[in-house]
Amino acid sequence: MTLRSFIFWPHLVAGVLAGSVIFLMSVTGTLLMYERQLIAWGDRAYRSAPPAPDAPRMPLEALAGLVTAANPGSPITSILMSAEADAPVTVVLGRQTVFVGAYSGAMLGEPSRGGVRRTMSTLREWHRWLAISGENRSVARLITGWSNALFLFIVMSGFYLWFPRKWTQAAVRAVTLFNGRLSGKARDFNWHNVIGVWSCVPLFFVVITAMPISFPWANALLFRAVGEAPPRPGPPPAAREGAAARPREERRPATVGFGGIDASWARAAQQVPGWRTISLRVPSEPDAPFLFTIDRGDGGQPQLRDTLTVARNGDVVRFEPFASQTLGRRLRSISRFTHTGEALGLVGQTVAGLVSAGGAAMVWTGLALTWRRFRAWRKRRSENPADQIETPHTTAA
Repeated sequence: MTLRSFIFWPHLVAGVLAGSVIFLMSVTGTLLMYERQLIAWGDRAYRSAPPAPDAPRMPLEALAGLVTAANPGSPITSILMSAEADAPVTVVLGRQTVFVGAYSGAMLGEPSRGGVRRTMSTLREWHRWLAISGENRSVARLITGWSNALFLFIVMSGFYLWFPRKWTQAAVRAVTLFNGRLSGKARDFNWHNVIGVWSCVPLFFVVITAMPISFPWANALLFRAVGEAPPRPGPPPAAREGAAARPREERRPATVGFGGIDASWARAAQQVPGWRTISLRVPSEPDAPFLFTIDRGDGGQPQLRDTLTVARNGDVVRFEPFASQTLGRRLRSISRFTHTGEALGLVGQTVAGLVSAGGAAMVWTGLALTWRRFRAWRKRRSENPADQIETPHTTAA
């Protein structure tokens, strides 16, 4: 058996075993390419235009007081403000999110639950766990996780199979340029290899960065690879669901103190010039310091996100820029957003979405090539039972 055959057959078997799930994840991944931007577009009606140029925003303590008065019994858990002049303030009250006028404190409404947001949520459910709910969701996560692992093997073996064995001009053109004059098996072979050659590198990073998301052992391996102890796992899903089911009042007081929030917020805005959003996690204790997340990116770039703890009098308690985190934490954060391409901004999202579409096309053409190979083998067997399955010489699935 040649090296090419030794790599080819596991490549083919992996594609057959996981092809349908990989195809589904690739298609949904492509449709989720601009998820954040589309959700923001769906909520575009909620704007908070200043009443006059250079008009100041309402002090946060006053704004928080108005929101609390309008929602008694629902404590504010976080507040997010954008640097855009006409952006509303996003306030989270437990599981409810509301948009508030930054200049008036008026309630503008809640994020739409249907339309774009519901579509993106449905796509995420299919992408992550095949839209399965309940106790069977853990099984679905295993299916998508191991299908992704097989996809990783397919991409890695494709580094060898998709490139020509002989680097002649004709051989290179056959696997790097689309040929619109081809049809049938030759067309599928051309598409499969051309897409594989051009997308293999970014697709490798998209697929491998999904491993820590799918498997706790892969997440732990990432930390151990850089000599760090992995973080302790969180509570099991059943425990989390039980905690969520308990009345909100048991876990958090109905009111929190906002004294000093304006001085603290002003300090956070001064700490990182060029910020685009600042979010505040409201403490449950009335005298506890405020914890801010200051983002200079578009929301999907952890390398541009810092955290700041500020006392009620505006003094900095602790500043933690992204660079101050351990290497393991930085890799894990970037890994999560490399999977979606968001770590590289809009360009990265576009590349991740395109190679996901390429993955779907490669699955389709690979399965088509496999089916043609199987039919040819059955035909030879019927004509001459002594014949065996052909070994790959000029084609690859």
